[in-house]
Amino acid sequence: MSAGTSSFTEFLTSVHPEMLPGHRLPESGAAGHLTPDATTIVALTFPGGVLLAGDRRATQGNVIANRDMEKVFRTDEFSAVAIAGSAGFGIELARLYQVELEHYEKMEGRSLTLEGKANKLAQMVRGNLGLAMQGFVMIPLFVGFDENTAQGRVFSYDAVGGRYEEHRYHSIGSGSVYARGSIKKLYTDDLDETTAIKVALESLYDAADDDSATGGPDLHRKIFPLIDVITEDGHRRIPAEDVARLATEVVEGRATDPDGPTASLS
Repeated sequence: MSAGTSSFTEFLTSVHPEMLPGHRLPESGAAGHLTPDATTIVALTFPGGVLLAGDRRATQGNVIANRDMEKVFRTDEFSAVAIAGSAGFGIELARLYQVELEHYEKMEGRSLTLEGKANKLAQMVRGNLGLAMQGFVMIPLFVGFDENTAQGRVFSYDAVGGRYEEHRYHSIGSGSVYARGSIKKLYTDDLDETTAIKVALESLYDAADDDSATGGPDLHRKIFPLIDVITEDGHRRIPAEDVARLATEVVEGRATDPDGPTASLS
């Protein structure tokens, strides 16, 4: 049972390959059955850090399968990942990735660089190609604080493991077009952390306004987006009460201005 490698995924491949997400292919015809899909994720950088936020809704065809799904995961002290697409496989991939980074650090006595973490995730997404070809596509959005440059960075992926660095902001999922358009009109390079959180909440509200698969802030059930912030001090999840307060401000603002804030033309 000696690992013999700093990659937990390689170790698992040699010992129990059937436990890997991409190796447990569904039975024939399974793709015809609807499975829950995770929807909209947004990420944006601000001076000294990066933010990752996700709505809580999962859909199953035209039905809301889950109202409070967790799609945003801490992967280590200076990075986080969120998933869109096939929820079950995506969550499994995110948790395996957490173990992958922890295993590497234990075996090597040091952490991967942020570039290395992004590349490792690309390899794991590529390993899911068999499932993706059957319609079970899962796409991650990876963010982290680069200790070498003291900046937050955002990485997106395609279904075959292609890795792309995004600049300033990005969004994935069914409501991503609307969320990205919302961020585009509100984003500035000098956002502070609190304002960046409000921009993310505004974008998720706009996505929910136009995309039925995206869930906006639910004041009655007290279900709000999950927001992770990563700076030089490390990763932290924004407390639920703080997100609730800011989300309530956004919802109340939409009561008087349904289309939300607009960009300044000055």
